[in-house]
Amino acid sequence: MAIRHLKTARSAEARAEDDAKTRAVVEATLADIEARGDAAVHDLAVKFDGYDRTSYRLSDAEIQSIIAKVSDRDMADIKFAQEQVRNFAQAQRDSMLDIEVEPMPGVILGHKNIPVQSVGCYVPGGKFPMVASAHMSVATATVAKVPRIIACTPPFKGEPNPAVIAAMHLGGAHEIYVLGGIQAVGAMAIGTETIEPVHMLVGPGNAFVAEAKRQLFGRVGIDLFAGPTETMVIADEVGADAELCATDLLGQAEHGYNSPAVLLTNSEKLAHGTAQEIDRLLQILPTADTARTSWEDYGEIIICDTYEEMLQVADDIASEHVQVMTDRDDWFLEHMTCYGALFLGARTNVSNGDKVIGTNHTLPTKKAGRYTGGLWVGKYLKTHSYQKITTDEAAAEIGAYGSRLCMLEGFVGHAEQCNVRVRRYGGINVPYGEGAPYKDAAE
Repeated sequence: MAIRHLKTARSAEARAEDDAKTRAVVEATLADIEARGDAAVHDLAVKFDGYDRTSYRLSDAEIQSIIAKVSDRDMADIKFAQEQVRNFAQAQRDSMLDIEVEPMPGVILGHKNIPVQSVGCYVPGGKFPMVASAHMSVATATVAKVPRIIACTPPFKGEPNPAVIAAMHLGGAHEIYVLGGIQAVGAMAIGTETIEPVHMLVGPGNAFVAEAKRQLFGRVGIDLFAGPTETMVIADEVGADAELCATDLLGQAEHGYNSPAVLLTNSEKLAHGTAQEIDRLLQILPTADTARTSWEDYGEIIICDTYEEMLQVADDIASEHVQVMTDRDDWFLEHMTCYGALFLGARTNVSNGDKVIGTNHTLPTKKAGRYTGGLWVGKYLKTHSYQKITTDEAAAEIGAYGSRLCMLEGFVGHAEQCNVRVRRYGGINVPYGEGAPYKDAAE
């Protein structure tokens, strides 16, 4: 039997139409921000967030007042989660070393890992206050020692969410703004009269935020394209049952109305059982209105005959989150190549990765896992090389090779940069505009 679908999602054509509409809205909105600055940001904040302020940056006094509303228990949980994220980010940072080598006498080569000098962190929160996103973006930037970290989050039910503001502040944000959506991303990247633009944007968001980052890429750096949440469950009858699969699919489908959720299995029984269990859970899930729409429009159940077929389909879809619950979880870890993050075994789940376990939850979507991993401390670092020649002999020897190779390509001006060193430090009179002689010829 071939790979087959028990349930399919909206067509690629329909999704492309949605993307085109989103692109047009984002392009017009960014142009407005560029043209009108703070006035445009204010108008957009009032229109989309229903939030009217003279300045959208929170003062230090406001931050402390807002944080005071967080209960001691909630604050302890926030600090625990942030500690896990910081610890893993620090371990990653410690693995990235500056290097310096001397490949031949008198030639020094090296590289330095230098933090991006300013970063804008977007923390979603209009529908659900994404406290964890502050850890993932702000705290990780702090571990990377980014000198200027600004953070934006939309108001939640008409006011700044205390837990999100607390996480941003504890994470190390230097400036905090209560702004959401395109206006937040645009203001951070383009800049306004009161907001200095940043060098890089990071953080997840809805389709409009992801598209804004895409259009701004090049003007600023971005971490990756992290749009609406995607999840895939790879399961067999040994590793999981219908309740686990359905719970894990709906747990991510509740993120938004366009969050793809895919079950990939080699069991007809598990496929049908999961479909039935999803129907049952949607009767009792408080967020069912969102999860149901997402599942109906973007949910898929794919049945394969073999594990090799499951691997092939999984790598083709390249889902953001891939939860593996089979009798060979480590086999998938060894062989999968395209995904955002893996969650191995029934004891593990995507929510742990989203909120507390320590790995970063800002991950590639829309097949971007084929060419990039997720946000991590290394995304905030730029690896810059340097070179130094310390002896006359090395200057003359490298210069001679460089001279001839430049002439091979027809770059006479390049060759003369080398030749002047060969003449000065090697004592060889190379005719102007010619390649340096071979060593034996010079002798």
